[in-house]
Amino acid sequence: MSTQHALLISLIEKPSSGYDLARRFDRSIGYFWHATHQQIYRELGRMADSGWIAADESDAAEGEAAADRRNRKKVYRVLPAGRDELARWVLAPGAGLDQREEILVKLRADAVIGPLGLTDEMRRLIALHRARLETYLAIERRDFSAPDMDRAQQLRYALLQRGIRFETDWVAWGEALLPLL
Repeated sequence: MSTQHALLISLIEKPSSGYDLARRFDRSIGYFWHATHQQIYRELGRMADSGWIAADESDAAEGEAAADRRNRKKVYRVLPAGRDELARWVLAPGAGLDQREEILVKLRADAVIGPLGLTDEMRRLIALHRARLETYLAIERRDFSAPDMDRAQQLRYALLQRGIRFETDWVAWGEALLPLL
């Protein structure tokens, strides 16, 4: 997946400044696609150069100082070419089963040359996955309690349910693995 495509989705949902976009991204798509704030700003520039997005600035207030004009936020919005690119990307076949989890490689090493003492690392990861699971469950309680959700809400909820299942399974798997370490 491309960071640019994830950003296009976020900007279609809500045009935003780079700062606001980065904050929103961390609390939504960022749960399953990580990007640093620096990467987001860099990609926004590339997307603007490609003609996928445009940045709008509010009109300068009369008598506004030059420093105030420089500090105004640029609000990015998606242009038709950006929507077309997102649609093209959505319909293109995906890469498939890209599963890059460092702990899996470490566990394979432990199987070959271990035991290496991965208990503390596994406990740390279980705690991280348990915390993310609690976050997802809180989002579920907060945002998806209404029985009459529209299609967009149902799709967002399906994504959240996938995350809940993943984290639930990860915690159970990690706890079952602890005695072997």
